Amino acid sequence: MSQQNKEKTSLLKPFINGLITENPTFVLMLGLCPTLAVTNSASNALGMGLSSTAVLVMSNLLISALRNIIPDKVRMPAYIVIVASFVTIVQFILQGYAPGIYESLGIYIPLIVVNCIILGRAEAYANSHSVGLSIMDGLGMGFGFTIGLFLIGAFRELLGSGTILGFKLTPASFEPIAIFVLAPGAFFVLAALTAIQNKFKLKSATNGSVTRSNLACGGDCLSCHGSICESNRDKLETTNSVTAKNDKKKED
Repeated sequence: MSQQNKEKTSLLKPFINGLITENPTFVLMLGLCPTLAVTNSASNALGMGLSSTAVLVMSNLLISALRNIIPDKVRMPAYIVIVASFVTIVQFILQGYAPGIYESLGIYIPLIVVNCIILGRAEAYANSHSVGLSIMDGLGMGFGFTIGLFLIGAFRELLGSGTILGFKLTPASFEPIAIFVLAPGAFFVLAALTAIQNKFKLKSATNGSVTRSNLACGGDCLSCHGSICESNRDKLETTNSVTAKNDKKKED
């Protein structure tokens, strides 16, 4: 395989990973607060998904570029400041050019700052990878999140209102099922779509197929303390160090 093809494969891997293999909505089950709250319509779902994608890509880019400059002791506060800055920019853009979406999403736009997907990718990926790979990771995770939100929003809107993106798609005789545009409908649709992806045997936190953690506590964070915590920290630091070295070799 030529060097150019290797570089393309290397860049595509984090994108496909976020889009399919580790889809944040249906596989990792992250960001469920906005997933359940704003998906009463497909347009709201798209607005939240694309806003989160923009913030994720830009924060990954900047955090990766500054990863050797940000002191380790203050990296989380630094990440929050960076993410909050991009969220503010996105909020102003929506307020000026898409006021309808801005009003519909409401408080959930500023809450993107503490979205576990964005902070998680900053800590787990952008902090130890190149700018190019971090951008592709942000795009993959962002589009994966957007697709998940859109599917949930489209099904809820179709069943609850008979429309998708405001276009009437059901016959006149169809009686909308109002519960699907209410809070319980979000749980029903998420459960159904997650069950479908489980049927395709994608590894998910909900189907028991995720590889068990080799940490001392077995991945049970609630009972992790004392000497167990110290042991796990050493293991994680060793794993992160090996991963970073391997990635650097691939880039070289």
